[in-house]
Amino acid sequence: MPLPLTSAPLPVDGDYAELINQMEAGTFSGELGLRFTRATAEEVVAELEISERHHQLYGVVHGGVHASIVETMASVGAGIRAFAYNKTVLGLENHTSFLRAARKGRLRAKGTPLSRGQRTQVWEVVIHDESDALVATGRVRMLLLDQEAQVAGAALALSRADVIAKAAKQADGAPSAGADPGSEPGSRQGKGETP
Repeated sequence: MPLPLTSAPLPVDGDYAELINQMEAGTFSGELGLRFTRATAEEVVAELEISERHHQLYGVVHGGVHASIVETMASVGAGIRAFAYNKTVLGLENHTSFLRAARKGRLRAKGTPLSRGQRTQVWEVVIHDESDALVATGRVRMLLLDQEAQVAGAALALSRADVIAKAAKQADGAPSAGADPGSEPGSRQGKGETP
């Protein structure tokens, strides 16, 4: 089932943070409280304000919260890159390491690509607390899929054409220059990178 479209237009500057925040509302990540401050094909940054709902019985942030942040950050970054080529991504492997306990305050996560091949991407995510101490790290390997690929009986992807058309229509019916998400990533494509 395609993700819901929102009122936010496609970004001219390549930063999808506002659009992603709207799309994540009502999903697991939105309910978790993860808020994106930057979301591009090169870097994804998000924050989470810790509350008791994020704790396990000992009163520290549950490891599943960290693993969820890592998975979401990698999926968003890899998805933005894949979206530009009319593909989508699906997580194959998530390895999250818990380095330091956190009880309160704000977590800040940053994800960057380590590898972007024609069939898979690998993203690394680091999570810091308010004192800038490293609390968790993780890597996620993502599989690139064609838009029509079926997973659990349904397509995973947003249709690039539908998103562009919807964003253009919402911007008073006129597409904005540079709104094509394929223009930036394709211009820097290197050997072994996504088509």
